Amino acid sequence: MIIHILPGAERLGALAARHIEVALLGVRRPVLGVATGSSPEPVYAALADRASAGTFRVDSLRAFALDEYVGLPDDHAERYRNVLLRAFADPLGIDDRSVHVPDGGDADPSAAAEAYERAIHLAGGIDLQLLGIGRNGHIGFNEPGSDFRSLTRVVELADSTRVANARFFADRDEVPRHSISQGLATIMRARAALLIATGAAKAEAVRAALTGPVTTDLPASVLQRHPALSVYLDGEAASALDLHLLESIAVVHDWRA
Repeated sequence: MIIHILPGAERLGALAARHIEVALLGVRRPVLGVATGSSPEPVYAALADRASAGTFRVDSLRAFALDEYVGLPDDHAERYRNVLLRAFADPLGIDDRSVHVPDGGDADPSAAAEAYERAIHLAGGIDLQLLGIGRNGHIGFNEPGSDFRSLTRVVELADSTRVANARFFADRDEVPRHSISQGLATIMRARAALLIATGAAKAEAVRAALTGPVTTDLPASVLQRHPALSVYLDGEAASALDLHLLESIAVVHDWRA
């Protein structure tokens, strides 16, 4: 594990974008796992700058989303397919057909989840998976109690997750109660993983995930077992880390402007 601690979201986004570019360099048809939420936004903005400059090639890039709400209309602004097209695909000039998202509108969400798991497999697996972390330690929509062996499936969202996501909706009652999410085993199969967190509200979840026990009570803790995990944090998200517990982990501080 390598932990990068940066002064702010803009610097974090720039270095994480460079990390993604280098990680996918030389991969003939790269597969990037993408996430929604506020944490990846600076990364996508920096990737768009690199794509415009011609350093990040997107012509053969394929993207697979971590998750999707169940039951939102196709045109709903918070349907994750629409969020990813706005925040990721369109700014980078990526063809919509290269962005794969679970079909949360399918009449049989469980069948849609199984189809999505197969689609990841048929694509050759994910080369690099971008991840955020929830305040309760979820990654994707794998809530506390999720089995480490879980594959893509329908999950029930925790109340705390629905409360946290209510800011994107007119009121809490509009937040879906279920989603289709890549499972923890699916995420762990990615050849590399990149975890991003910003803000003091994520500090305790980051501390527990990176230095606490590996437990299903905190799903992100399974990332301690990933053979190729890189972590990008701003100072606030890193504020609860006890660096004395990270003696076997490389910690990089970068406070340049």
